[in-house]
Amino acid sequence: MSVESFSVLSPSFDATTGLVRFPYRLGGLPFTETLGFPEGFDASVAGTASFQKLLELTAVVLGVSYYKLLAPLTVDCGAIALTADEAALALDIYTNGLGEFYARNGLAQMDRVQIRAAPDTGPRPAAPLLAARALLPIGGGKDSLVSVQLLEHAGIDFTPFAVNAKGPILSSVETIGRAPLYVTRALDKEMIRLAKMPGYLNGHVPSTAINSMIAALTALLFGYDRILLSNERSASEGNAVFDGREVNHQHSKSLDFEAMIAGVLAGATGGALGYFSLLRPFSEAHIAALFAREDRFDAVFSSCNQNFRIAGHDGPLWCGKCPKCHFVFLILAPAMSRARLSGIFGADLLDKRENLASFRTLTGLAGQKPWECVGEILEAAACLHQLSKIPDWSDHEIVRVLGPELLAQYGEARLESAYSELMKPDARHLLPPDLAGRILADAS
Repeated sequence: MSVESFSVLSPSFDATTGLVRFPYRLGGLPFTETLGFPEGFDASVAGTASFQKLLELTAVVLGVSYYKLLAPLTVDCGAIALTADEAALALDIYTNGLGEFYARNGLAQMDRVQIRAAPDTGPRPAAPLLAARALLPIGGGKDSLVSVQLLEHAGIDFTPFAVNAKGPILSSVETIGRAPLYVTRALDKEMIRLAKMPGYLNGHVPSTAINSMIAALTALLFGYDRILLSNERSASEGNAVFDGREVNHQHSKSLDFEAMIAGVLAGATGGALGYFSLLRPFSEAHIAALFAREDRFDAVFSSCNQNFRIAGHDGPLWCGKCPKCHFVFLILAPAMSRARLSGIFGADLLDKRENLASFRTLTGLAGQKPWECVGEILEAAACLHQLSKIPDWSDHEIVRVLGPELLAQYGEARLESAYSELMKPDARHLLPPDLAGRILADAS
């Protein structure tokens, strides 16, 4: 089954109810996705050029969920006009953002996808009046909770934000103790049904890009001048090479994407809306060490994707079996006691022989980096090597068996140097200089 193009139709916003409708068409198949904003927004913002521009850009980005059913070569934006930077962002999302989807479905077409849109050559929208405060997306994992800690220590005003909040997002926000902003997102049920049917495709979409655009609409409606992400420097490492490109499961968390979308959001709002990752200077291992400084989130956070589904949270916070559980346990281990970490996960994941294959993959001893939000290969290897020197962990099955293999593959000097570098902030980030100084000082 094939179609020539995927059509992004004009979205609409009802300023009385806070409901947005995003219509699409894939061949003869119509779809409509909706967003629902909570009460308290400034309805007058809906009439501004900045909001209309962001609404149209959000329509383009959210369309990837429907496009991927058949993945035609043309994305037709119809009446939506795009600047050169906006068109480049759209193309990046429909190619690199869907890189894992293409790779796992064997679709070697990234160099042939086209974005069809009228050129927007008009004046830059006027800057809306936004308050000096931050919107902080909360995912329920350790990263956004470290951002909470850093913002609290720096005295920065922020509001927790989430799309379809559930499970560890809700418990984390309750522990944070600040009133959140929650947006509801309803995918078209027919798309969900077709994705399970023969003849249609399914796979990973750039969820950070999607949620970032929803956050941008929220920022304008409720008056926030910054969106602060919690993406680490490790997110820029790819997973594999496919179709002549490096494919990254976390592409929309990468520094390159962050710079691209930040420029587009600034351009669409007359420079009023800022966008950057608070944790970009830090490695996953460094973030884990920062998380370990406090224990108030130990019982509420989770990064496990196996038990965190669209329909809600199913089962314990941690499955203990997936690569994400194994990676998070590994990077927290150098900064936590065995008792504390085992208490968080409900088991000691480094003392189970059945986990050997997973840890071999994470540390680069075998296979390909998992299609998960895990850190760099060398980062995982360096963390595991560190555990061989910590009495609380050195006698564990995974550490005892893999320790010699890591030394043979990488050498002790490289592993030691890598771990030292993991604990040093990276200069490649988009934090404003004044905020960067405060955050880096607190994280040292």
